[in-house]
Formats: sequence, structure tokens, C-alpha cells
Amino acid sequence: MDDWINKVDAAAIFGASGGIGRAMVEHFVQGGVRRIYAGSRSGNCGSFESDTAPAVKEFAFDLTNEESIRLAVAYMQGDPPDLIIVATGQLSTDDGKAPERSYRKLDAETMEQIFRVNAIGPAIIAKHALPLFTRDRRCVFAALSARVGSISDNQLGGWHSYRASKAALNMMLRNFAIELRRTHPQAVIASLHPGTVDTALSEPFQGNVPERQLFSSAHSAERLIDVLDGLTPADSGGFFGWDGEPIAY
Repeated sequence: MDDWINKVDAAAIFGASGGIGRAMVEHFVQGGVRRIYAGSRSGNCGSFESDTAPAVKEFAFDLTNEESIRLAVAYMQGDPPDLIIVATGQLSTDDGKAPERSYRKLDAETMEQIFRVNAIGPAIIAKHALPLFTRDRRCVFAALSARVGSISDNQLGGWHSYRASKAALNMMLRNFAIELRRTHPQAVIASLHPGTVDTALSEPFQGNVPERQLFSSAHSAERLIDVLDGLTPADSGGFFGWDGEPIAY
């Protein structure tokens, strides 16, 4: 796409306090993107190491509260982004009820919590944010998914709520791509698998990950941004790994 990413006028990152989200903000700051919306639950992601950090406009949102998402998107309406990335996700719960390794461990409240963060929240962000996109130019909406959300690639089972919530997210994004294609022919919507990244989300499960397959947040963010840069409208609705390869649903 002729380095489209570095020509983006404005970008929004939902989940900018997490490892990958913060690394994406840093990437755009260093790249000189004029306006970067950085969203977190507290609305305070900390300082960014660049003279262009004033380009960053922080905002607060709660994935489980639609009104907070509506207000966050309304904050961007006067200067809307061309690129929106939802860099959020939840694998484990504080009480240890997820990820569930057996159906015997399923708990309705835990499942609801995981689905709210991994599928419902990103879908509600899309509900409010997609109308910001201009119809006559390239715009991109992407969300972090996970390879374990692939139904056809599931050979191990377990991690029930996490797998199912990411599969649901993939389906929602596919639906949005089909719908948006009718009105925004240059738009791209994509699910992204970031690999295994050295963040708080994966920390309890890093023991069995080979060193070369455990990525830093900065490395994963850079690769995912490269993937988004190369996608075309024909790819909209797809599920892609950090290496740019399509992942089967």
C-alpha cells in the first residue's frame, strides 16, 4: 500500500495501556502521525518518549460500558481517525476460573466476563467508531484476536471461554466487513493474531514457549502494523497472523 500506515493522519488505539497497544502508540508517535488517540480504562497511559508526544490525546473507556465507549468515540468526531485498532483482551481471571481446561470448569459468570472483554466490547467499539470512516478513502479497523480462536485449527481443546470469545470476535469482524463493503469500498477490517507476546496476559503461560517464539511488545506491534499496511479491501474480513499469513477460521 505504498507505506500507507506512515501517512495516516489520525489513529486511535483502544487498549493503549497494555503492552501491544502502548507499543503501537509509540510506533505512531515516532512515525510522526499527527493525531493519536490513546484509550485506556484510566485515561492515563503515562508519558511517551518523543518530542511529538503532544500528538497523543488520551481518553478513558470501559469495554464493559457502552456509554463510556460512545463518549470516547464522540471525543474523536471533530478529528476522526483513519485507523482504529482494538488492542484489548482477557485470558485469565483473578479468581483462576479461566482459562478453563475442561468443560467441567465452566462457569457462567466467568464466561460472560471473558466474552464481554474479548467479543462484545470490541463489537460495541465498532458500532460507534465505524461511522467515523470516510466513504471515499482507505480506512482500517482491526482488533487483536488469537490463533486459538480458529475453529478449524483447534486440535487441543480447552481454554473454552477464551477460544470461543475470540472465534466470536472473528465472526463479528467478518460480518462488519461484509456490511461496510457496501458503503465503504476502500475500507479494511481485520482480525490480527499477534503471536505470543511478553505481556501480563501471557506471562503465566510462557514456560513452554520457545525463546524465539516469545515476542516483545514492540516487535509484535511493528509486525502487526506492517501486516495492516499490506492489506487491501479484498482482504477485508480476514484473519491474519503477525507474519501476514492468513489464518483459517
